[in-house]
Amino acid sequence: MNIASKVSETGFKPASRIASVGVSRILQIGARAAAMKREGLPVIILGAGEPDFDTPANVKEAAKAAIDRGDTKYTALDGTPELKKAIADKFRRENGVDYALDEITVATGAKQILFNAFMATIDPGDEVIIPTPYWTSYSDIIEICGGVPVLIPCNAEAGFRLEADQLEKAITPKTRWVLFNSPSNPSGAGYGEADYRPLLEVLLRHPHVWLMVDDMYEHIVYDGFRFVTPVALEPKLKERALTINGVSKAYAMTGWRIGYASGPRALIKAMAVIQSQATSCPCSVSQAASVEALNGPQDFLKERQESFRRRRDMVVSALNAIPGIDCRTPEGAFYTFAGCAGLLGKTTPAGKYIGTDSDFTDHLLEEAHVAVVPGSAFGLSPYFRISYATGVPELEEALRRISAVCVALG
Repeated sequence: MNIASKVSETGFKPASRIASVGVSRILQIGARAAAMKREGLPVIILGAGEPDFDTPANVKEAAKAAIDRGDTKYTALDGTPELKKAIADKFRRENGVDYALDEITVATGAKQILFNAFMATIDPGDEVIIPTPYWTSYSDIIEICGGVPVLIPCNAEAGFRLEADQLEKAITPKTRWVLFNSPSNPSGAGYGEADYRPLLEVLLRHPHVWLMVDDMYEHIVYDGFRFVTPVALEPKLKERALTINGVSKAYAMTGWRIGYASGPRALIKAMAVIQSQATSCPCSVSQAASVEALNGPQDFLKERQESFRRRRDMVVSALNAIPGIDCRTPEGAFYTFAGCAGLLGKTTPAGKYIGTDSDFTDHLLEEAHVAVVPGSAFGLSPYFRISYATGVPELEEALRRISAVCVALG
């Protein structure tokens, strides 16, 4: 049930802009699983989209130092000069692209960056093309801003990636943006240079369409996959592209709430107008910590990447050993997005029919006490997402339970 229909039962009249928007299914499942844990049930939650590592010690020390020297006041609206410089240096050093400080914005997480960008650019009826499966917030933010999400299914056979002919067919005179996320939440699919090139050629033929890329999982890639951001491949698109990133995933700083982006000055300025009337500046202490995250030692990234890779391999192997489940090996992030079509049509020992991926994940939670997220929450069924950003013993136990429950289906 979405927010609008729920609150209307009390007599409160909600704004029409949230009529079709609900609380994230991921959060709903997490809340349900957490409640079961409080009741004493041995629930294992594999739905969280955050690393299980701690924030690096040098980053925490930088935050403490900022507090001690009194950096606890309002900062510049969309990022301190120090942080913007660190971001500009990061883009130059790691991605080979140059941005001036006034072409960079900092906000309270990448989600606010998305909201600012869409609120600043979308008029009612404007369309945004999203390869599916997609992070659930994308479409909801677009709808709140008055836009129309255009969801293009990309199944496992296509590597969960959009292809050039699909993009070409989806573009209309109303198309405002196309949004890419690589590596992807929820599929872990990555767009390499060969994957991006044909798509960027399509965009060059349609100058009214702007490009938005979410690079949040940039540093979590495997098996020699070479991350690349589109603007580095096609500089001609730089003046109509917004590149989004942040410190949450790579640096295990989800709670610090810092996201950033680079783009044309006019867009960055428009986004600042939205932010000025919403949250104003991001947290001063979090910004100081983020400067150290971007400028400080980066060697730990490879170590954590390797830890995630081992867990990925374990999860993929275990899932593919279960009859009825088919799991593609992802290029990055810390998720698997496994198909469960082979389990649909079966019944549980109690006689419950498994007709959808949601039925399957509900059954896993109730019987195996393992919380995962159905593919329908990400716009593509029948799949389910596992976050393997948790300890190996828990993963092993969760996979054992999943296998037992699946084998018991008749």
